[in-house]
Amino acid sequence: MLQIAFSPVYRLKLPEGHRFPMLKYELIHEQLLYEGTCSEANFFAPEPVDDRWVLGVHTPEYVQALKTGTVDPKMMRRIGFPLTPELIEREWIITQGTLKGTQIARTDGVSMNIAGGTHHAYPDRGEGFCMLNDVGVAAHYLLATGQSRKILVIDLDVHQGNGTAVMFQHEPRVFTFSMHGKDNYPLKKEQSDLDIEFATGTDDEHYLNTLYDTLPVLIQREQPDFLFYVSGVDILASDRLGKLSVSREGCKERDQFVFEQAIKNNLPIVVSMGGGYSPRLTDIVEAHCNTFQLAADLFF
Repeated sequence: MLQIAFSPVYRLKLPEGHRFPMLKYELIHEQLLYEGTCSEANFFAPEPVDDRWVLGVHTPEYVQALKTGTVDPKMMRRIGFPLTPELIEREWIITQGTLKGTQIARTDGVSMNIAGGTHHAYPDRGEGFCMLNDVGVAAHYLLATGQSRKILVIDLDVHQGNGTAVMFQHEPRVFTFSMHGKDNYPLKKEQSDLDIEFATGTDDEHYLNTLYDTLPVLIQREQPDFLFYVSGVDILASDRLGKLSVSREGCKERDQFVFEQAIKNNLPIVVSMGGGYSPRLTDIVEAHCNTFQLAADLFF
């Protein structure tokens, strides 16, 4: 049975008119139930992650500032959320959802998190709606506990996984792969182990063929034993921040190919949702729900 991390705290109350589509987390949960992809038995509510795993990739000073509510106001503006105790609790819980997913995936082949994919969180700072790097923390946990010897991060959010790239730039056991838009945030890109940039307006054919040509070769060359997948739906043509022109069907074909590669190579995979900023919430929710539907169909 597909196991999915979700808690009501994922939907944080934000000031009216805030540009982050926080409602999507609750709507994805409701839609998966409504359409019959999942029952409540598919969902687990994470507890807050243990600080020792957070401190494996984030600096003590940054973690202390988060936990005491003393983050510099300039940093909070770059993060984009108001600093509240509820926000901090939410970050720790979401991160545990991805970490716990590693244990489920080692048994079931796959686990998913309705939130996460917070790849703009650096070791010592946050930005772009990201505070703790959930994939970074979970990858560190696997390495530190001897459960993995080589991890491949497949980041297909439309924005570069800049924080993850820096976090593991000196860690050869984690290979960071990011396919993203050239002309969008972050304007200053970091250096992943492999970056592929797409021009504004890139369509299904070019996007998918690039993935088809790249991912199988990467898996064969790097020989990972664990996969993390950031499956942002901000590659959609409808996305107001993405600048690419991928259709919803193209986004679905992308997810299917990643899952098929995991199955073909017998690699456990943990999926975090990443971004999605289409003006219509329906476009975001339906594209994300496609990812869950595919996982349920392909793995179970």
